[in-house]
Amino acid sequence: MTALPLTDVTAVAACCAPLTREPVTADEAEKLAGIFKAVADPARLRLLSIIASHDGGEACVCDLTEPLELSQPTVSHHLKVLVEAGLVTRDKRGRWAYFAVVPDALDALGKVLTTRHNPGSGKAGGCC
Repeated sequence: MTALPLTDVTAVAACCAPLTREPVTADEAEKLAGIFKAVADPARLRLLSIIASHDGGEACVCDLTEPLELSQPTVSHHLKVLVEAGLVTRDKRGRWAYFAVVPDALDALGKVLTTRHNPGSGKAGGCC
């Protein structure tokens, strides 16, 4: 039987940067993947931007079709996807529906994409 050489674990540990925060769990990744899927469509990304740009951070569905040059049923479908992903809320007022961006949902996306790089380490959050 041939003996396997020992690996110097100190050399491996010296190469890899330590974690600066907890990575997302499998459950969190599953939820975030659904949110990223919702914003992966250019029309939905524009809808988020248009809604957030309105006075008070909310917009009537009647104000969203023209800027996108899409039909009302298509815009309603995209808004439904954003609501189901937890990115916008829907408030029915009479015959119109008003939509508002959920700030905490967007913060969650930002946090998962933000890196914390220690400028003195010489490493950009990766190995070697």
